[in-house]
This record gives sequence, C-alpha cells and structure tokens, in this order.
Amino acid sequence: MPRKPAAKAKPRAAMPAAGEPKGEMAIRTLAMPADTNQHGDIFGGWVMSQMDIAGGITAGARAKGRVATVAVTGFTFHWPVLVGDVVCCYADITRVGTTSITVHVEAWVARRRESQARFKVTEGVFTFVALDAKGKKRKVPPA
Repeated sequence: MPRKPAAKAKPRAAMPAAGEPKGEMAIRTLAMPADTNQHGDIFGGWVMSQMDIAGGITAGARAKGRVATVAVTGFTFHWPVLVGDVVCCYADITRVGTTSITVHVEAWVARRRESQARFKVTEGVFTFVALDAKGKKRKVPPA
C-alpha cells in the first residue's frame, strides 16, 4: 500500500505587534501538551481558568479575604496559545463596589521559539464578590 505524502504544516499568521500589558502580573505559567484541544492549540477553557485565577488573586488581595467569581464578560481570544508558550496574566482592578470587585485581565505570551517578544492573546472582564467565612456576601473593606 503506498504511503500518503506528509501533511504540510499550516502557515501561522505573523505575530501581532507588541504593546504593554495593563495591570500587574498576577500569574505566569507554561502551556503544556496536556492542555491542548483537538487541533493542538491550548484549549480556551484552560486559558480562561488561568485568567480567573489571576483575577481572583488580585480581587482577593483587594478584598482582604475570600472572593468568588460571579461573572465573566467581554471575553476576546485574539491569538491561539501554543504548547511551550509562557502565559502571563495581568490584572487591573477597574471597579470596586460595595460587595464586588471588577477586574480586567489580559493574557500575554512569550513565544520563545519565534522571538523574545510578548503579545496579548486574550482579555476579559471578571467580576468577583467578597465572601465571609460562611460563604455569604460581605462588604469590601476600604483600600
């Protein structure tokens, strides 16, 4: 039986222009093969979970305690995350309410095999509510 010719690699779009992240770096992690979807790109849900963790760390520090995610809005995937990318999540508090904190989170990657430049791949807005020890809403303390 004759062998099929090897599939040609799909050309990737040129990397986007680099800018500067908004906010403070909350987490940095490495995208691994176990986190891929059926196409070999990092699964979007994995990226969202990393961003939720970053936003939760930032909101928890501002709330001086436990917080829970209550909403995710305005989520945009700009570029795929690839295996081996170093994913950095930056968080910026945009609003503090009586019991809630809204955080804009950006995910940026350093794609070492192509260059040392970093670029934004995903962004979204996360809303967290401050919780007491019993899991009930509580007021966010003054800054």
